[in-house]
Amino acid sequence: CFCTVEELDAMREAQMAAGEKPKYNGMWRDRTDHPADKPYVIRFKNPLDGVVVIDDMIKGRIEIANAELDDLVIARSDGTPTYNLTVVVDDWKMGITHVIRGDDHVNNTPRQMNILAALGAEIPKYAHVPMILGDDGKRLSKRHGAVGVMQYRDNGFLPQALINYLVRLGWSHGDQEIFSLDELVQLFDLSSCNRAPSAFNTDKLIWLNQHYMKTLPAQDVASHLAWHVAEQKLDISTGPSLAQLVQVQAERVKTLKEMVEVSRYFYEDFSEFETSAAAKHLTAAAAEPLALLLAKLTSLSDWSAEQIQSQIKDTAAELNLGMGKVGMPLRVAVTGGGNSPALDVTLTLIGKARCLARIEMALAYIRQHTASA
Repeated sequence: CFCTVEELDAMREAQMAAGEKPKYNGMWRDRTDHPADKPYVIRFKNPLDGVVVIDDMIKGRIEIANAELDDLVIARSDGTPTYNLTVVVDDWKMGITHVIRGDDHVNNTPRQMNILAALGAEIPKYAHVPMILGDDGKRLSKRHGAVGVMQYRDNGFLPQALINYLVRLGWSHGDQEIFSLDELVQLFDLSSCNRAPSAFNTDKLIWLNQHYMKTLPAQDVASHLAWHVAEQKLDISTGPSLAQLVQVQAERVKTLKEMVEVSRYFYEDFSEFETSAAAKHLTAAAAEPLALLLAKLTSLSDWSAEQIQSQIKDTAAELNLGMGKVGMPLRVAVTGGGNSPALDVTLTLIGKARCLARIEMALAYIRQHTASA
């Protein structure tokens, strides 16, 4: 085909002005008076009559009249083949039996089937899955944030959660929500896929991620957590193992990335307390319970959760204080903030020397701020 860009544009404009579907009109289809000095593309001679029938494994029977299709460009003017030719030859040579892809490719399928037929190749089975929509109901795109698989890894999602979510997004097996990989292999059937598009629900993915963080073996979760530890340059050599960290933090966070972010106090010392937590809990009234706790915890020879919990309770009883009046100042003292797992477990994992040093730092903070007040 020797049509210029200007000729093709004029052709489309005239067709649209006449209320017709714009397409190549086949003007060079049967001509043999080819000019020797003009660039050209190669087009596929699409059948002029008949119907292409797609027995889609998801959408069912789809019929497209060949009259609706034009002669597709299969080689550009520089000689390079186009997508619709290369993908067909690639599938044919690899013996592809099933083509499963997004339903935005439905319009390509009749063209590709006609090329396969012209090559004498066997037509594969086609299944066009519905597209995923963003939270706003529009087709998922980069503007919705994370759309690449590795981006979800970077954001702290487990592969088990993402696989479970994506499969369940366009497929169902009764009311079951949680599927292991083995179950998916056994149960998945294209005939059960939805025909309509589904909206991506980030909250549902987070829920699944939390489920897998809590229910997978801690060591399995820890193997994925290790990547985030390295990314955030956290030295874990002086704190609990990653499996121990998973055991105490999985219930409290949404992602692996967040787990590392909120757990630095287990491994690193800090020089300042969170402003709001310190203002609320490291007050003059907290000095006495913290001082008594410091003495009791210093004398412990068995640094265990049971012994630590016993000393916290004894301190509250001796001073006739509620557990919150003892526990919250202690939590801020040893973690730097107001949120952590259970205090006895938290102190056990941080370690005795670090906890005592941090309580002393909290008492110094109280003295300094009491004096300045």
